[in-house]
Amino acid sequence: MIENLKKYLVELIGTFFLVFTIVAVSYYAQGILSPFAIAAVLTVMIYAGGYISGGHYNPAVSLAAAIRGALSWKQFAPYAAAQVVGGVIAVYLFKFITCANAYTLQVSDFGLKKLLIAEFLFTFALCYVVLQTATTKQTNGNSYYGLAIGLTVFAGAISVGGILCAGAFNPAVAISLGLFKSISWAAAGYTILANLVAGAVAALIFKLTYPCEKD
Repeated sequence: MIENLKKYLVELIGTFFLVFTIVAVSYYAQGILSPFAIAAVLTVMIYAGGYISGGHYNPAVSLAAAIRGALSWKQFAPYAAAQVVGGVIAVYLFKFITCANAYTLQVSDFGLKKLLIAEFLFTFALCYVVLQTATTKQTNGNSYYGLAIGLTVFAGAISVGGILCAGAFNPAVAISLGLFKSISWAAAGYTILANLVAGAVAALIFKLTYPCEKD
């Protein structure tokens, strides 16, 4: 029980710093430095907590891990809850210390088709990379998994974030952006849907393309 609580706390802390960074850079609009900051904080938080909880910080990643068999289903809901709570705390703390009010992007600002496809593609890429680099026997103990995951988010944020979609690639981030009013709740809802479907598809593709491992 104590070990599980440690995992949930690590997931909350990691997601908190990820979301706080995302909200801050989205508000201050720091150009090319914004996606770099997001990727950097995700990378360091993965290295900091990956050996304890897996360093998911993302309900879509946790879903992919559960389908793949790297996370028990009874832990999926607590993981997701901890991640969402971490994101919510980050948003309200940022609002408290800055009194910030964000411009709200609507689904129409992106186009529904663009939003769904862009969020799906890079959430799929993120979950696929996590499964391949952090959950297999062949890559067990490697030192590059955090960097690989962070660079995937960096690529997504640069190529489609704020252009074709909000660039969340993470339901906890989408909820947080909705609370911060960076995106409308409709946009957040479609983003969450695309993220979760992408996580599930990534896990299924992993199982299809990596049949040699026996759990």
